Amino acid sequence: MKLFPSNSAQRRLLAGLALAGAATLALTACGGSGTTTPAASGGASSAGGGGGDKIAVTLITKNNTNPFFIAMQKGAKEAGAAQGVDVTTAAGAADGDEDGQVKAIEAAVARGDKGILITLNGSGVNSAIENARNAGLFVIALDTPPDPADTVDITFATDNFKAGELIGKYTAAKLAGKTANIALLDLFNDKVVSVDYNRDQGFLTGMGIDVKDAKKNGDEDKSGKYTAGKGGSYTIACNEPTGGAQDKGKTAMENCLSKTKDINVVYTINEPAAAGAAEALSDAGIKDALIVSVDGGCSPGLTLVKDGTIAATSQQYPLKMAQLGVEAIKKLADGGEKPAVTPGLDFFDTGVALVTDGKVAGVDSISVAEGQKLCWG
Repeated sequence: MKLFPSNSAQRRLLAGLALAGAATLALTACGGSGTTTPAASGGASSAGGGGGDKIAVTLITKNNTNPFFIAMQKGAKEAGAAQGVDVTTAAGAADGDEDGQVKAIEAAVARGDKGILITLNGSGVNSAIENARNAGLFVIALDTPPDPADTVDITFATDNFKAGELIGKYTAAKLAGKTANIALLDLFNDKVVSVDYNRDQGFLTGMGIDVKDAKKNGDEDKSGKYTAGKGGSYTIACNEPTGGAQDKGKTAMENCLSKTKDINVVYTINEPAAAGAAEALSDAGIKDALIVSVDGGCSPGLTLVKDGTIAATSQQYPLKMAQLGVEAIKKLADGGEKPAVTPGLDFFDTGVALVTDGKVAGVDSISVAEGQKLCWG
């Protein structure tokens, strides 16, 4: 099958989907299960510009509120303007909203888009991605590799395990042999998402804690010895979901503190969750807990590192992910080659750097000032 069928063939193939797609777009545009916003480039229409010889791409993020995904939308639109590609953005109503993403995928297919960029909310969108690829669209995952990896054509993402491992090594070094009473504030506890378990399991691995099944959160021994840094004893005080949101991060930390106040290490899936955790710790009068996180945007991420709320964060580059995605689909639509994965990985690695002003021996890092020059990529 051709990667991109002719416009006439694609219209015949998609004719049966057109009415449903139009209804779907109406739903997402008015904020039901998601939102859809066309890029202000190349005269894009509200439908994303799928007609004629135009190349149209839809970026579907997990939500429209996290600064990480806002940066990703910005990167896609900038790349679209530079490449002459019409970019439509859509999102789930919140982290985990698979149905909203499915509707956005169906709308992109019905419009005749050439490709889709997506940060997956879960495996519930896999069948919709398969349908899109069967219809001739090139589908690229951003940030969150699907399971299995070949659900999409390729993934542009941070090595999330490495991101977690960096902050785990940093944490162990900062503890200098002290007992670690750890709160793990993850993304979900009701679904399995690769970005969630990779960061969590990377963090524990960086600490020198046996994670058993690296694709499963929470099956590690709840107490024992960590071996990184000078080594010491550890206890997993709690493992709570945050949905990646500040308010839920605060609730998750409050739930942890209801079990024990003796927490001195807080791992968080991202910086909004870290901000919420910091609020709960402050309310409880706990001032010396070491909070570490992942994402590394200018705000709130590096602002929180600079003021000492977060000790360190692993910086990712969502702007770069989106730009590379738009460029790849444009190249393919013009008859070019499919992008290749990074050797030894099943995705294209867009890079990661540990950011802290409290540098420790044996762990590579950059300063907050350096990170601010790079934030979001």
